[in-house]
Amino acid sequence: MTQTPTYFLTLVANRAATSLTAAHWALAQEMVKSTTVIPLSEGEAVDIPCTLPVEEDFSLFLAEEAPFNRLRQTLAQQDIDLFLTSAKARQKALLIADMDSTIVSSETLDDLAFEAHKGKEIAAITALSMNGKIDFVQSVEKRVGLLKGVSSHLLETTWQNHIRLNEGAQTLVATMRAHNAYTALISGGFTWFTERVAALCGFDTHRANILGIKNGQLDGTVQHPILDRSAKRTLLGELSVERGLTLTACTCIGDGANDLAMLKECGLGVGFKAKPIIKEAILNQIEKTSLLSLLFMQGYPRAEFVQ
Repeated sequence: MTQTPTYFLTLVANRAATSLTAAHWALAQEMVKSTTVIPLSEGEAVDIPCTLPVEEDFSLFLAEEAPFNRLRQTLAQQDIDLFLTSAKARQKALLIADMDSTIVSSETLDDLAFEAHKGKEIAAITALSMNGKIDFVQSVEKRVGLLKGVSSHLLETTWQNHIRLNEGAQTLVATMRAHNAYTALISGGFTWFTERVAALCGFDTHRANILGIKNGQLDGTVQHPILDRSAKRTLLGELSVERGLTLTACTCIGDGANDLAMLKECGLGVGFKAKPIIKEAILNQIEKTSLLSLLFMQGYPRAEFVQ
């Protein structure tokens, strides 16, 4: 009798750079002693069901010398990402996504600072904050303070000149919504941008901080309470309760220190081209591929993607 899988290894190739072959997934099969391969997208993605005696937090796999990490590094050299996910509640019913450097390709506050000719100073503070080197709330207040007196018209200029969706953002949201998942864009950035990005991607809701604007200028303030790491985790809990879901049924994706708590707490936390603080704590990392990998991780074949 075939044993019910408890986990899935998922391999996803960057199709612009390589093609996934049997030689690639044979390495993964050998690691988990599995003879089964489930195609998800020809030349791009496969699932390998397996039964593994590991803890739910995958702590055994985070060690640098763990077989999973060694194989992940080998495949990464060939532009292939490797993921390990639980078979439990595999297709998630709640998606929470960070915005900056996750759903969109850049940091919106840094982009605004560039237009205001304060780019270097503000970007340096952003980098420290994203890596968890300084308090997030203080970093927001300091960066926004440096923009006091800037014309609010530069928000629209920033939107037009800089803000671009990362590959797969719209398909990720549309596909999960088509399968009855609730989708939320939750950002430590600002509602001026999340409102527009959420509408562009089709998110059900969005949350972010509110910039102070008076007489057509940024007044250097941000409305409190500031949406930080703990607030993101709190919103994960609130949204899951509202939807009648356990945290196991939720997936979160992000790239920086501000996302760490929610990534740890949800059923499937995923880093997206993430900072070291996320890579050190979260097993599944999208490095070589796109946001579409979050769909493959849930077992969706490309044929079920909604464009």
